[in-house]
Amino acid sequence: MRALTKSLVGLTAAAGIAVGGLATAGRATAGTATSGTAAASAPESAQQRAVGAEAVAPLAVVNLGLNTARAKSWQCWLRNTGYDPGAIDGQLGTQSWKAAQRKFEGYGFYDDSIDGIVGPNTIIGLQHYLNVHVSGLNLAADGIAGPATKKAFWDFARTDRC
Repeated sequence: MRALTKSLVGLTAAAGIAVGGLATAGRATAGTATSGTAAASAPESAQQRAVGAEAVAPLAVVNLGLNTARAKSWQCWLRNTGYDPGAIDGQLGTQSWKAAQRKFEGYGFYDDSIDGIVGPNTIIGLQHYLNVHVSGLNLAADGIAGPATKKAFWDFARTDRC
């Protein structure tokens, strides 16, 4: 969990720097082109910030301990069960996790926004799903991707699904 937290904090910092850098560059350009006008000092809009953040978001990959082969298998399984994970590339990014969130939601295991972010609610959905679909499994649905959750996910994502 400590490694996951460090990764998420690092990713959040990188996204913030990237978005802040883009916003600053946009204001500097506007200031140069329209020196002395109101546009030079106008704050960036929420839409501009959202576009910058969306451009950074696809870089997030959270495989929860799966290697590339097992992550591809998970993506194939999502696709084969009617949930489009995007490219079958072994990198569980935003599109793969949106597909998983939709699948978990269909079972009543997820009731948050479908955003592709692997937060506690997504982990809880995964834990509930694994508990129901893996014989003898009884994970605590606590939203923490600890060793037992990662092992169960590893076992479930066997490599014969593509």
